[in-house]
Amino acid sequence: MSETHICPKCQSEYTYENGNLMTCSQCFNEWDPAEIDMEGRILDANGNELKDGDSVVVVKDLPVKGAPKPVKAGTKVKNIRLRPDSDHNIDCKIDGFGAMALKSEFVKKA
Repeated sequence: MSETHICPKCQSEYTYENGNLMTCSQCFNEWDPAEIDMEGRILDANGNELKDGDSVVVVKDLPVKGAPKPVKAGTKVKNIRLRPDSDHNIDCKIDGFGAMALKSEFVKKA
């Protein structure tokens, strides 16, 4: 028996497979279930999923506005907090810099 997929547009449970896509019989919305499963997940530079409380390592020097020096590559950041709705989707505290927001594409999971 196949897995039931709920339509992301109208929340109908009456959906069916149409090749690689799912189609809703109520509103005729088509979507790829693999893309829906990836929504809301934050991935690091290597494609690993990040979670709240993880430790990460900065992979390249990052200039900081208003600071005389950049955050150096290899800097370890502990206990991150994720913000999936933001462009800079990691909140953290870095020794010597304080609280800041980072982009997940510039870190890797430690």
